[in-house]
Amino acid sequence: MKRSKRTCEWPAGDTLMVKYHDAEWGVPVHNDRTHFEYLLLDTMQAGLSWRTILHKRENFRKAFDRFDFRRISRYGRKDVQRLLRDAGIIRNRLKILSAIENAKRFLEIRKEFGTFDRYIWQFVGGKPIRHRFRSLKELPDRTKESDAMSANLKKRGFRFVGSTICYAYMQGAGMVNDHVVGCFRNRGPSR
Repeated sequence: MKRSKRTCEWPAGDTLMVKYHDAEWGVPVHNDRTHFEYLLLDTMQAGLSWRTILHKRENFRKAFDRFDFRRISRYGRKDVQRLLRDAGIIRNRLKILSAIENAKRFLEIRKEFGTFDRYIWQFVGGKPIRHRFRSLKELPDRTKESDAMSANLKKRGFRFVGSTICYAYMQGAGMVNDHVVGCFRNRGPSR
């Protein structure tokens, strides 16, 4: 796939990855269901590639009730068994159980803060961090912000939320903009 715009290299011609890069990655999210979707997908990514997860995204959407965290928080044994039989998603028992547990913790945060959005954006002071990296090699795996987010989420009972997973989540949810300098998606001031 030939690109007419300068862009990050990581989509590598994969049509779905290009679409995700161009339309979603680094765009600030302020909708709680979308936050939960990204959180669930990033926790499923642990040990796998984002490409693998992205290509299964629609399957995850169907299997997990369109990322409805209220419904997922009520999943029981039958739901776990159903998900373990679903070849369209990652059939890892610990990750499936973490999705259910994380939905419960997500609801607790909403009860405390009003929205998950209000809670999660505090880790970047309410505004996206825009980096000015020149190459993908410069992108960190984690930052002090993702370390703080990870520690707080773990303290609240979330699972599969190490700092690297949190940083990937922050990139997807637009809390950081790691589009490289020269990419048409890296515009505006850095901080």
